[in-house]
Amino acid sequence: MLLAIKYLLLLASVVLPATCQDPIRIVAVADLHGDYDNSLSVLQMADVVNEKAQWIGGNNTIFVQTGDVVDRGADTIRLYDMLQRIRNEAHEAGGQAIPLLGNHEVMNLIGDWRYVYPEDVETFGSFEARVKAFEADGFIGRYLTQLNMTAIVNRTVFCHGGIHPAFIDSRTGLDWINSYVHEHLLEYMESKGKYGDDEGVFGGHGPTWYRGYALGPEDEECPLLETALEMLGADRMVMGHTVQRDGKVHSRCDGKAILIDVGISQAYGRHRAALEIIGDKVVAINNGKRTEIKTTGKKWPSKLATLREEL
Repeated sequence: MLLAIKYLLLLASVVLPATCQDPIRIVAVADLHGDYDNSLSVLQMADVVNEKAQWIGGNNTIFVQTGDVVDRGADTIRLYDMLQRIRNEAHEAGGQAIPLLGNHEVMNLIGDWRYVYPEDVETFGSFEARVKAFEADGFIGRYLTQLNMTAIVNRTVFCHGGIHPAFIDSRTGLDWINSYVHEHLLEYMESKGKYGDDEGVFGGHGPTWYRGYALGPEDEECPLLETALEMLGADRMVMGHTVQRDGKVHSRCDGKAILIDVGISQAYGRHRAALEIIGDKVVAINNGKRTEIKTTGKKWPSKLATLREEL
């Protein structure tokens, strides 16, 4: 069984570009945290897969999963297996599935197992087998080290935590972040998080950890978000990481910050929600109920002078 899973996880392990053009339908889902059954239920609700976890998005759907598949549950192998198969099937159908790195992926890659459940270790056969699986040449490690940390689909930015403008290159946009990740992640892994991150991309203010847009005062954070979006030529940023305790998708900064971590995992109540974007219409799907997220067009003063040293 593990050999079959290993094969599936390594298929199509191509680094995707940060920018994808002209999707008809975009669906985004956040933190899954070790709960296969409810994750599958959410993807079915969003018309991404059927009851057998097979892609049904056709050639007009781009599916984005914003990271944190691992930890807080026992279904790590099953979830990564499913997401890899979805990516392959989407590609074959002419659609696309874009899995991103979350902070818990990075934590497991550097050996930080604070949130690993004993039941999850058992699914690997042993502690040692799980360690090996997350190494650079392991069947999960090889898959994860190919993933990007950020993506732009049309004019929507996707990431796990949030992207402070200090991490955006004015010439290359998000490609700088993804290139940095692929250049430095192995050193960061080998040193157990001690070296390989001089720019702080993997750190507390980096794209997988930042919570400012989700939790900070809007009069302080919305101008920073406005700046980031202006630098990227984007309209909104979609993020997971910060659990919405009522189990529903929420927005801040006049709909420009969209928070989609609703606590899908059993560890957080097994809520069901996804985000759908078709053209300029942004819809939260909360337990099957569709609610449009609207914006008034409000703008905050840009903070293009914000420097990395402020972090």
